[in-house]
Amino acid sequence: MGNTRTRHTRINRWISTAMLLAGISAAGMASAETLRFAHVYETSEPYHKWAVWAGDEIEKRTDGRYTVEVYPASSLGKEADINEGLSLGTIDLIFTGNQFAGRSYGPIGIAGAPYMFRDFDHWKAYAHSDLFKEIAKGYQDATGNVPLALNYYGKRHTTSNKPINTPADMKGLKIRVPNAPMYMMFPEAVGANPTPIAFSEVYLALQQGVVDAQENPLPTIKAKKFYEVQDYINLTGHITDSLLTIAGGPFWNRLSDEDKKIFREVYQEAGEHITQDVRQSEAELVSWFEDQGVTVNKVDTKPFREAVIPYHNGDAATWDKETYDRLQALGQ
Repeated sequence: MGNTRTRHTRINRWISTAMLLAGISAAGMASAETLRFAHVYETSEPYHKWAVWAGDEIEKRTDGRYTVEVYPASSLGKEADINEGLSLGTIDLIFTGNQFAGRSYGPIGIAGAPYMFRDFDHWKAYAHSDLFKEIAKGYQDATGNVPLALNYYGKRHTTSNKPINTPADMKGLKIRVPNAPMYMMFPEAVGANPTPIAFSEVYLALQQGVVDAQENPLPTIKAKKFYEVQDYINLTGHITDSLLTIAGGPFWNRLSDEDKKIFREVYQEAGEHITQDVRQSEAELVSWFEDQGVTVNKVDTKPFREAVIPYHNGDAATWDKETYDRLQALGQ
């Protein structure tokens, strides 16, 4: 009888312990928050690959308090839509161009202006500078959203169905650009007609002759298969471009200081990986495109640069001269 009572007591304790652990586990699961990360790039591109990696890291480093679902290829909307979603709280994290962010806070758009950077090292000096931190803080103050990292996107080049060697070759050319004012500066400076078209619609627009040309970095030209519907890749290198990783204010303000640090560190690490991958891809892609039968046209960029520089502090500038001069002084 005593043995039976002892056995029942042990069983009851085991059941109670199991129920308690199950309750703790369920409570942990119930408190986990799923975040939405949106971008407009293909799953084959490094931006998506490292966004997924970052989501896994966030889950690990926050002990499962946060999980991140990544929505690629404009599946949650065009670039303007996902920027809007940050402030509405319908999207928590995004990749976006400096020019799109510049619609909400002008100075941050300076990093997306044509021929603003001398080369990759100049861009890198900006990405790690106090100037960038100040501009990012200004964007946060203006919008409530928080830039976490600056990720290299690559040098933007012009694809077309004719060779482009001088600014005169672009006169009257109908060229697709993203729908943000700073992307218009280069075409306007050389007499082309900038035509904003959503990223997901560019291939069809080129194929159907809605536009004559487009501009993007080599990895994007490959990923979106623009080379299938354009004969020439002209190495104008007119923008040393980058993407911001931005957290939405409604989500960010719920985080503890400890978790804010984790998110910032993870997305900065992801940005370093993205930059390395894009740089490697840029180095390899010229020969790859030539193997596909595409003509890669090496361009003297000096006359293009000279055409654009007067616009840097003209009517289109959304930054002041002091900010411009500080950026130009970096890395010298």
